[in-house]
Amino acid sequence: MLIRLPTAWVIALNVAGWPVIQLFLGWAFTRMPERWFNPPAPNRLLWDRRFYERVLRVKAWKDRIPDAARWFRSGFPKGSLRAGSPEYLRRFARETWRGELCHWLALGCAPVFLLWNPWWADVIMVAYALLANVPCILVQRYNRLRLGALLTPKTSWPGRQPPGTVH
Repeated sequence: MLIRLPTAWVIALNVAGWPVIQLFLGWAFTRMPERWFNPPAPNRLLWDRRFYERVLRVKAWKDRIPDAARWFRSGFPKGSLRAGSPEYLRRFARETWRGELCHWLALGCAPVFLLWNPWWADVIMVAYALLANVPCILVQRYNRLRLGALLTPKTSWPGRQPPGTVH
């Protein structure tokens, strides 16, 4: 603990801090241009769909995680596929990348809470950050992996030109 604060302030910062951070980042990321989010193409060596399904059991719990993008006017809902066109699938993949980066940034905010908390509360704050963000990151990656299977080389991954196209 680097900053000594009254207990009431510590509690208020801890209780209000995470929702403020998460909601602000969600809002800010939905305002950023779509073109900023070109996900890396799935690497089959690192992204094994069976690992997500069999080991992490993502399919069993992914639908229980709220899609906060729907809370913002400019958000892109990712709860289900609403179309099958290559353009829509590429947009969906970009949005999963946007969501993943937003959760990584939120996770990166955890050290801020270490400034005013005792060591035992630091553990709680970091545990919360992990529990609130890592499952969302895993779902975004899993969904992007599934989208990659739908996007053939002809339709291309976001940010890349299909073979033989000229721009």
